[in-house]
Amino acid sequence: MLTGLLKPTEGEVNVLGLQIPEQSEALRLKIGYMTQKFSLYDDLTVLENLQFIGQIFGLDRALLKQRIAEQMTIYGLTNLQKQRVGGMSGGQKQRLSLACATMHRPELLFLDEPTSAVDPENRRDFWEQLFDLSDQGTTILVTTHYMDEAERCHRLAIMESGEMRADGEPEA
Repeated sequence: MLTGLLKPTEGEVNVLGLQIPEQSEALRLKIGYMTQKFSLYDDLTVLENLQFIGQIFGLDRALLKQRIAEQMTIYGLTNLQKQRVGGMSGGQKQRLSLACATMHRPELLFLDEPTSAVDPENRRDFWEQLFDLSDQGTTILVTTHYMDEAERCHRLAIMESGEMRADGEPEA
């Protein structure tokens, strides 16, 4: 789903209709990012991490409460809301990371090796959640070494040593 996402115009870059770097702060509010390595706060609870991320994105109190409830339900975190993150499994942390990355309903979501070191069942569940996000209109850019995951994407780009070697639909 990368087609038409980046459009260079006379030396400037336009992303999601915003000029970079002039409108980078506004762009930040339209983008979600999930790192390969878990990057949330182990000493906070699930609820506290979601609250913190929502506040970073400027969600007002009522919307924050609503989004936290939605994210807990969508990502199966309701029973873990008081759990300190440091004691959670890899799959649980992954679900929390995705919940945090999508708290503000980003238009564009970057995922860096999101399923590395995750068991096959959690990988399948994770991809189902990505399909749901895509169906709701979120454009998702995923980096992965797993070819079975890459084949699920609408478009692929294969890079080697920083050079793009191929770009197109998976069938090609």
